[in-house]
Amino acid sequence: MKIKRFAAGFCALALCFGMTACGGNDSGNSSAGGNTESKKEETTTTAATESKNEITMKEEHVEQVQEIAKELSEDKLENTDLKFFSHWDINPGDNSTVSPEIKLWREKYNGTFTWVQTTWDKRYDDLAALVMAKDSPDFFSAMDMDGFPRGAIKGMFDPIDDYIDYNSDLWKEAKVVADNFVFNGKHYVAAIGGEPDIVCVYNTKTIEEKGYDDPAELYWNDEWTWSKFKEMCIDFSDTENDIAGLDGWWYTTAMNNICGVPIIGIKDGKLVNNMRDPAVTKMQDLIYDLQKNNVVFDRGKHGNQPRDNATTGAGLATHETLFVPVGLWGFQSEPEGIKGTFGDVEAGEVMFVPMPRLDDGDTYYMSTRVDGYFLCKNAPNPKGFAAFMECRMLAKKEAAQISRDQLKDDYHWNDDMLKMLDETKRLANSESAVFTFNSSVSDELTNIMNTVAGATTNTWANDEGVSDGQTSWTQTVEANADAVDFILKEINDSVDAATAE
Repeated sequence: MKIKRFAAGFCALALCFGMTACGGNDSGNSSAGGNTESKKEETTTTAATESKNEITMKEEHVEQVQEIAKELSEDKLENTDLKFFSHWDINPGDNSTVSPEIKLWREKYNGTFTWVQTTWDKRYDDLAALVMAKDSPDFFSAMDMDGFPRGAIKGMFDPIDDYIDYNSDLWKEAKVVADNFVFNGKHYVAAIGGEPDIVCVYNTKTIEEKGYDDPAELYWNDEWTWSKFKEMCIDFSDTENDIAGLDGWWYTTAMNNICGVPIIGIKDGKLVNNMRDPAVTKMQDLIYDLQKNNVVFDRGKHGNQPRDNATTGAGLATHETLFVPVGLWGFQSEPEGIKGTFGDVEAGEVMFVPMPRLDDGDTYYMSTRVDGYFLCKNAPNPKGFAAFMECRMLAKKEAAQISRDQLKDDYHWNDDMLKMLDETKRLANSESAVFTFNSSVSDELTNIMNTVAGATTNTWANDEGVSDGQTSWTQTVEANADAVDFILKEINDSVDAATAE
């Protein structure tokens, strides 16, 4: 079984700011993202071309950024180029709008980026090789939620506390998020905050035609509950005709986190196996009961892929799917690009909400990813990294309206979508945030957790093309919890040993 993902972290950020979409196609294993594979197999270094540095930001936004730039440190940088290591290029593509943070980096420091290219599948191996060869890049995305704590444990990243002070006025609001990424007493992610990792997307026309209550209206009335969600999914689904209440890669994680407890979490700097937690057990039993009604798209009949092999999950636009839990990146794109998958955004067909709350609960929990970057081990330009992170944090504080304008003007988001965006971001930066670390330790743990996370909804087919069917949570815990405990104990013991040195 393999759960695939896209470079969700950056795509959500890039598209929100009007930057080019993630370069290359990549595949991987984690909580949210997609299904793609980079064309280049070997790591190469490519400087940004002149065309990629074209600025098409609106005049009033340029003026606003110029004013914000005056708030940045007056310290001069000896090195104004940053080496960015990734399977996607941070440099804006042709005819793209530059994000406020990159505009600030250019405006204040005349800063540039050199893209050190890799692939999704080889990025950690390639980074380790560069670090060992004393040819480290400067920074690496933390937004895919699979780099911590593995990168800290394996010596691929350096702590950031010498360069970023989370008690300072600029950074203190992000400390609650950054504190989730502490190893051996040090912060390892330059986090500017939390971002919604998975939201529940639907087509308003489908909701209207079926006579269902609008989930957004239910949410604002505090009536968007598990029972409402379940009722809609069951009523809508028709397995024989591939009409599904749920589709995509991430509904398993999205539904588990409704209880507020991730299957693998971090507490006091230690990894925690929550498979036996009563809240998780209760939630997984509810999921098992829901799927007894065959509400999820039967991937076993379709090559173990979502409908139409779609990166995001599909069927909303064609009214064959009711809900697709996916990251904001999935539909923060050109209207024509998402029309066939999600619906006509200009006609108001595309909408989203947080996942529902439990009927006996009072909190809407938000599956959350970090918006931030790692400082690579022995990075050649850590001061430049700190300066660019300061640009990012200041852009978040002072230039949020630029991003909103771009969503409305370029992607035709309506006021209801923008209002819900604000709400999901609020949840992602509050006590409602749930960070999941299922894929952030080792390939061994990732493989186990891919099985565990999907056990209660399983429609995967085996090599003979036959689905194993659902497994109860009790059976899943019995089969896997001890192995997970062993892996996490080894990791946590290594943290204790490092602390003692």
